[in-house]
Amino acid sequence: MIEKRVLEFSQLPDTGEVVIDAAGHIAGRLATYIAKILVERPGVRVVVINAEKLAVTGDEKTVVEWFKKKISEWRTHYNPEKVGPKVPRRPDRVFKRIVRGMLPKKSWTGRYALKRLRVYMSVPIDMLNRKKLVVYEVPQAKLRIRPLLKYTTLEEVWRTIDPKAWEKWKRANEVWGKKLKQATSG
Repeated sequence: MIEKRVLEFSQLPDTGEVVIDAAGHIAGRLATYIAKILVERPGVRVVVINAEKLAVTGDEKTVVEWFKKKISEWRTHYNPEKVGPKVPRRPDRVFKRIVRGMLPKKSWTGRYALKRLRVYMSVPIDMLNRKKLVVYEVPQAKLRIRPLLKYTTLEEVWRTIDPKAWEKWKRANEVWGKKLKQATSG
């Protein structure tokens, strides 16, 4: 049984686990909210599900070009094997990197906070096996669709940047969906 609640910062527990559904949220706004939770509540673990449905505001072409530039700028004549920093492409890793950028990662508190963050694409198996799952949403980070608002999801960006890996994940996700339907129906 999945129960949905609105997450208010003042009502957060001091210990335990907070599961946040990222579908329909803006990546940067949700990341700031999660970074604040991780730094100010050291006993709370944060689990983010449906990371592929996070929105990035801006024209799709501009966002994809920015990601491609970030990925390709390390491959140069002097660095043909791309030995330099690794730039994540998958939506879950991209979002974890966004949150990491908002944490004081050189201090002990920042490193400890990042260890308490888990980001998943879709819903993992162990979440579905729970008897009661409380999934929170952050109203301040929700995408409010306005006229002429341009945005793209992290899944669409990933599909254009790395189509082979996206296709492989999509096939696996379809098989997982079929197994899930069989398990729930009988």
